[in-house]
Amino acid sequence: MKQNVFTAEWFKAALIRAIKTMAQTALSLFTVGMAAEEIPWPYVASVSLVAGIYSLLTSVAGLPEVSDDSSGLK
Repeated sequence: MKQNVFTAEWFKAALIRAIKTMAQTALSLFTVGMAAEEIPWPYVASVSLVAGIYSLLTSVAGLPEVSDDSSGLK
């Protein structure tokens, strides 16, 4: 069962997953009650970007959103 990796469908699914991961990571770094000027924005952006890169790299192992070319199932 080999998945189609590095196809347009894979890139779209991997990018959506990476963006969601980055958003979740950014939200996890905020503390309830912090004012916007107290948030360390460069740190949040940096950590979120790294999380997005990790997400893309782990997507190479396979994405359930991408159909298997032999079965046509998702």
